[in-house]
Order: sequence, then structure tokens, then C-alpha cells
Amino acid sequence: MGRENCTAVTEFILLGLSDAPELRVLLFLVFLLIYGVTVGGNLGMIALIRVSSRLHTPMYFFLSHLSFVDFCYSTVIVPKMLANILNEDKSISFLGCSVQFYLFCTCVVTEVILLAVMAYDRFVAICNPLLYTVAMSQELCMGLVSCCYLCGTVCSLIHLCLALEIPLYRSNVINHFFCDIPPLLSLACSDISMNELLLYIVATFNEMTTIVIILISYMFILITILRMRSAEGRRKAFSTCASHLAAIIVFHGTILFIYCRPSSGNTTNTDKVATVFYTVVIPMLNPLIYSLRNKDVKEALKKLVSSKIFS
Repeated sequence: MGRENCTAVTEFILLGLSDAPELRVLLFLVFLLIYGVTVGGNLGMIALIRVSSRLHTPMYFFLSHLSFVDFCYSTVIVPKMLANILNEDKSISFLGCSVQFYLFCTCVVTEVILLAVMAYDRFVAICNPLLYTVAMSQELCMGLVSCCYLCGTVCSLIHLCLALEIPLYRSNVINHFFCDIPPLLSLACSDISMNELLLYIVATFNEMTTIVIILISYMFILITILRMRSAEGRRKAFSTCASHLAAIIVFHGTILFIYCRPSSGNTTNTDKVATVFYTVVIPMLNPLIYSLRNKDVKEALKKLVSSKIFS
């Protein structure tokens, strides 16, 4: 790529999901509905956990933070995407692009680690139920959650600092609906091998480490469940873990597909669909998965609604 084709940029143009005018209204309404459910579901889950005393356990403490992270990174992405669907001007400033990527990356890495922490919490609850409240103390829970946020912040800062070192770009048109690092790097004129290598290493390390923790935790959980004599106990244990496993499989599957494979240099429609899934759809599904499949949450909600009606 010739040096004469490279320039410094002050803003980027986000092409979005589709440039078909006839799809604008439909896409806007679909994603507006999804975002509304996401905000209502996650903030509702947080509020329910805070006001219901029966949900004041480590499991729901972690779940409230999962809902908070889902709400945050959906809010970082979707409002701008909705505005770009309807507006002709699809620009975003260089600073706005940097902030969007930083917040998004922080939330995603935090959620990856938080899901592993939740798997460890389920391991302690099922394999050592008599020591659960002692082992998962309030101090330990706060420390684990703080580590999740800290790791997310550090990882995103590393990627952001390296991205800010890129002086020139051959174009300011990003073939994506938000400022993600792979499509941004594909526009750089300078050598980005270090950026790509670090992105691959950090993403793979985070994924493999958390997946190993999850697999080991659930291996011991499965052994413990199979040893249970009570069919009701096995059913309850499986039900408790099913929601978490569903969230893990969906979330990690898309993350592995996007970030833990060699870069092709271009953002394909398949990449966009996969990204939509974990940035827009999964934050909506998580509170539904945990509420619809969780007896404690449903009973706490019924009790809260009944108390409001009778009061």
C-alpha cells in the first residue's frame, strides 16, 4: 500500500449491517425491540435481586453483575447502531470510536471471566453445600467480581493503547456497525502484526483459561450429581446449572468464532451476524434464560408482584 494513499483521520464512517433502504425501518424496529427487552430485563433482574431477600446469595450477587455488564455493553453498541440505521450521516469521531471500543472490550472481557467465576460458584454450591456460605464469603465474592472488572479494564487498555499508536489509515470507512478492533486494524497503513498477535494471544488466553475453569468445575459438578441418591436433588442441581451452561455455550461460541481465529483482513457478513448475536441478542437472552429457568427468581418475582398488588 503506497504511503500517498494513507492519511490521519479525525472520524470514521460505520457502514452498518445493511445499506438497503427498504430494510431500514424493519431493522430499526427489530433492534429497538431487542434493546428495550435487554434494558428492561437486565435492570429488572438487578432490581429484583436487590429488593428480594431470598436472592441475597453469592449466585445472585454474580448474576446481578452479569446483568449489569450485559446492560452496559449493549448500551455502548445499540443506541449508536439505531441512530446510524435511520441517519444518512453514519460518522463517529475518532475519540468516540476509541471510547466505544474501550467500553465494549472492557465489558466483554469482564463477562468472559465472570462466567468462569459463576461456574466456580456453582461448583462450591453443589460439591460442598455445607461449606458454601463460608467458602463463598462476601469478601471473596467482592474480590472475585473486582478481579473481573480489573482484568477487563487492563485488557481493553492494552488493545486501545496499541490502536492509538496507529498514525495513518488508508480509509476511514469501517465495514461494521460499531468500532471493533479487527475491522479497524484492517484499515491501518502501518505494520499491525503486533496488534493482531496480541489480540489473538489475549483473546485465546482469556478464552482457554476460563473454559478450562468452567470444564473442571462442571466435571466435578457432574460427578457429584451422578452420586446423588435423590432424583429430586439431581433434577434441582441440573436445573440450577442448565441456565448457566446455556449462557456459556452461546457466548463463548461466538467469541471463539470472531476473535480466536486467524484474521482474514475483511469483515464478512457472517462476522457481522455473529457479532450481532453476542453484542445485541445475548444481553437480551441472559436475563430471560436465568429468570424463565430459575424457580427462585420466578417465586421472588411473584412475591414482589403480590406484595405490590395487596399494598
